[in-house]
Amino acid sequence: MGAAFPKPVFAVTEDGIQTLKAAKLVKSDIPVFPELTHWDDVQDVVRTLTEKDHPYKTLVLDTAGGFERLCHEQVCWEHYKGDWGEKGFQGYQRGFETALASWREFLNSLDRLRDAKNMSVLLLDHSTVAQFKNPADDDYDRFTPCLHRKTWALTSRWTDLILFCNYYVEVEKERKGDRPKGKGGKSRMMHTEFDAAFEAKNRHNLPAEIDMGNSGAEAFANLMAAIKEGRK
Repeated sequence: MGAAFPKPVFAVTEDGIQTLKAAKLVKSDIPVFPELTHWDDVQDVVRTLTEKDHPYKTLVLDTAGGFERLCHEQVCWEHYKGDWGEKGFQGYQRGFETALASWREFLNSLDRLRDAKNMSVLLLDHSTVAQFKNPADDDYDRFTPCLHRKTWALTSRWTDLILFCNYYVEVEKERKGDRPKGKGGKSRMMHTEFDAAFEAKNRHNLPAEIDMGNSGAEAFANLMAAIKEGRK
């Protein structure tokens, strides 16, 4: 879907887009920066796009977890002499707190890019299932982004849209006492509103669910149509 956004350029920490190109699922000429391996590289990419002339309209960052890892590696070396243990980065979770200043500046730099070049910014991420500490009742499992909770708290406040993409699955029991069975799992859906099972939000008056169709291009078209309808 990111490849279907207007005039995209990819900044990546993994080679997923190249695999999609090889499979001819996205256009082969979509520009991709060389795979980023250091936090300084990330900053250079955003700075270059902000300060230099270029034709791009969308920056696709793949993935948020990969960028967070580069940020943490830089902070660990700068502040804890490369010590990931209890006497360094991991001790009392202090490394994650220290890294928030760098991550906040990263998000601010994306805002500057948007303002300077009128570019959209799409930050992709994987999800995982983790226990939610429920202050009002029993704890329960839910889908969460593959980011440290402090990084995610800062990021979720910053972003305008959080789209949780998943397959549509129905869970049924044939008889009382039977184990639930999942059915479906072929149709892809974008969820735009918070749910007990996952994170999502939107500031564009979108419907709670958007059908992603059968391709990234169709998913993008459906999203844009929903945004246009929400503005009426």
